[in-house]
Amino acid sequence: MVDARGLSCPMPVVMVQKEVNANKPSELEVLVDAKVCVENVTRYASSQGYDVKVVEKDGEFSMTLKKK
Repeated sequence: MVDARGLSCPMPVVMVQKEVNANKPSELEVLVDAKVCVENVTRYASSQGYDVKVVEKDGEFSMTLKKK
């Protein structure tokens, strides 16, 4: 899991990129608290072959990245 709540871009994308490069997970959960972070992480994840599901609750976003 990558918890990037409270961080502004590009840090959430950098954290996801490090996790993907280091561990090549088939599934990864990412927590962010800004819509722009959702958009940027989604763009990066898609470019790496992941499907992205986003659930918003109380202003926070839980993103589930699954390898295609």
